Amino acid sequence: MKYFNHFIGKSKGFFKSIRMFMIFFLVLSLYGCGWVLVGGGAYEGYKMGTDPRTVGNQIDDAVITTKVKAKLIEDPLTKARKIDVDTVNGIVTLTGIVDSEAEITRAIEIASSVSGVKKVVNNLRVGKRSVGSYISDKEITTKIKLKFIGDPEIKALSIDVDTLNGVVTLTGIVNNERQKQRAIELAKSVEGVKQVVVNIQVKGK
Repeated sequence: MKYFNHFIGKSKGFFKSIRMFMIFFLVLSLYGCGWVLVGGGAYEGYKMGTDPRTVGNQIDDAVITTKVKAKLIEDPLTKARKIDVDTVNGIVTLTGIVDSEAEITRAIEIASSVSGVKKVVNNLRVGKRSVGSYISDKEITTKIKLKFIGDPEIKALSIDVDTLNGVVTLTGIVNNERQKQRAIELAKSVEGVKQVVVNIQVKGK
């Protein structure tokens, strides 16, 4: 019995991972592989297995992200834009660079129209991004993610990192205010970061 209990204890993480993979493929089958894969970039920084949200909330957020991304691609005004979509507990954050204020207004309008969306946080900017800036932004994002992974307080949390022209947006959910402040501190410590936009929710607030 002792060895059986030991095995069960060791296997909890494995079974949890299997459950999350099943959820992921359920969303794929319900909403179509193409759209989920297009919207999948929004969840690049999320570790679903350790996410403080309930499994049900994770699925709801993933479906909202997929629907918003699909509508943005279908719309003539926003379809050619690289707009990142993150959803946490029904709050959608739009991040990217567009050519006009009209595109920002339309993107917000589209996101707000999706069922289940409680609020839309606009992090879209009018402007351009050079190849050099794009590469620099990718490096900044990677460095911040590595700092998160290497930090004992942050490594298991679900925080997405987006960087546009040196402006970093942190989106996700943490267990307490200390973890939120630690994530901000780590992001600001990376060379090249001009500003940190914080869309991190504290669980229970």
